[in-house]
Amino acid sequence: MGRRRAPELYRAPFPLYALQVDSSAGLLIAAGGGGAAKTGIKNGLHFLQLEQINGRLSATLLHSHDTETRATMNLALAGDILAAGQDAHCQLLRFQTHQQKGNKKTEKAGSKDQGPRQRKGAAPAEQKSGAETHHEGIELSVENLRAVQTDFSTDPLQKVVCFNHDNTLLATGGTDGYVRVWQVPSLKKILEFKAHEGEIEDLALGPDDKLVTVGWDLKASVWQKDQLMTQLHWQENGRTFSNTPYRYQACRFGQVPDQPARLRLFTVQIPHKRQRQPPPCYLTAWDGSTFLPLRTKSCGHEVISCLSVSESGTFLGLGTVTGSVAIYIAFSLQRLYYVKEAHGIVVTDVAFLPEKGRGPELLGSHETALFSVAVDSRCQLHLLPSRRSVPVWLLLLLCVGLIIVTIMLLQSAFPGFL
Repeated sequence: MGRRRAPELYRAPFPLYALQVDSSAGLLIAAGGGGAAKTGIKNGLHFLQLEQINGRLSATLLHSHDTETRATMNLALAGDILAAGQDAHCQLLRFQTHQQKGNKKTEKAGSKDQGPRQRKGAAPAEQKSGAETHHEGIELSVENLRAVQTDFSTDPLQKVVCFNHDNTLLATGGTDGYVRVWQVPSLKKILEFKAHEGEIEDLALGPDDKLVTVGWDLKASVWQKDQLMTQLHWQENGRTFSNTPYRYQACRFGQVPDQPARLRLFTVQIPHKRQRQPPPCYLTAWDGSTFLPLRTKSCGHEVISCLSVSESGTFLGLGTVTGSVAIYIAFSLQRLYYVKEAHGIVVTDVAFLPEKGRGPELLGSHETALFSVAVDSRCQLHLLPSRRSVPVWLLLLLCVGLIIVTIMLLQSAFPGFL
C-alpha cells in the first residue's frame, strides 16, 4: 500500500510562511517570500478564492499583493484587517471584495501595489504555479493602513502576532523577549513588558485578555496585563525527563465544544536540543481558567513546528519540521489523521477551515479541512471524512426493541413465563 498523500491546493512563486482563512468570503490567504536578499524571489500575500467544483475543494488566485522587500512571516486576521509580521515590523492591511463593474484591463501581478489598486492578472511565473489568477465577477483590493516596529533586539524579528477576542487590540512578540500590545487600527502602544529571557516563540490572548506566552527560556507564563499570574508546569503530575530539557513551542486557546463559555488552552512541548535519538514531543490540554493540566499525550518523535485549533475547539492541527501533518481530537488528544512528510520540509503554518460562514458549504461531506503551508511554496489540503456515528435515540430504540423481542421469545418458549 502506497504512502498517503495530501492533495496540493496551490503552489506559490515564493516560500510560504503564514496562513489565514476568511470563511465569510471563502478566502484562503497565504503569505511569504524570499526576504530582502536580491535572489529574484518575490515577497507577497496571495488571496485565494475557495470553491467546491465537482465535489472537490479548489483554490483560485484572486489577488496578489506585493510586499516589496519584506517577507511576511506571521499573520493574524480580524474581519477585513490583516496584521502581517514583516521583519521587525507589524503591517496592518485592509482587504475588500466586491463585484466587478464593467470591463477592466488586466494588470500584471509583478507590478507594485499603490494603495488599493486591483489586480486580475499574474506574472508568467505565477501562471505556471497551477492556479488561475482571477475569479469571474469578483475583485479584491488591498490597502496598506499603518506599520509599526514591534521588536528592538540586535537582530530584530517579530515572531508572532494575534488579536484579542473583540479585535480591538493586538499583541506582538519577537526576539527581544518583550510583549507589546497595540490598539487597532491606530497601532498606538498601550502596554509593553519583558516576558521572557530570550525569544518569544508564541503567544495567545484569551477572551478576558489573559495572555499566555511561551519562550526559549523553557517557560510558559500567564499574564493579566503586565502582571504574572502563574507559570505552566506540564510535567508536574506526570513523567519527568531529568536529562531532557523541554521547551514550549506553541500555545493556543480553544473553545470547549458544546460549552462556549469555557475555554481550554493547548500547548506543544518539544526537546530543547536536538538528539541523535530524539525523545517524543508532547501535547497538553489545560483548563482555561485555572491553568491546571488536564491531560498530556505524546505526539510522536517528529519535532512539532506549528499548532492550530479549529473554530469549534473540536480538532487540533499539527505540522512538523520534517513536513508531516496531523489532526487530533482536542478532547482526548487522539490522532485521527496523519500524512508523513507531506511537504518534505518544515511546515511553517497550519489553519483549519472555520465552521461558520461559507465553511459548511466548502466542507461538503467532510468533517473538517486543514490547510498547511511550507518552505516548499506549496499549500496542501487535508480532509477528514465524517466519522460515522449512530444517534443516541436510535440506540435507545434498538435496546427497547431487543428487550421486547427477548420477552416474546421467552414467552413462546415458556408459556407461563409472564
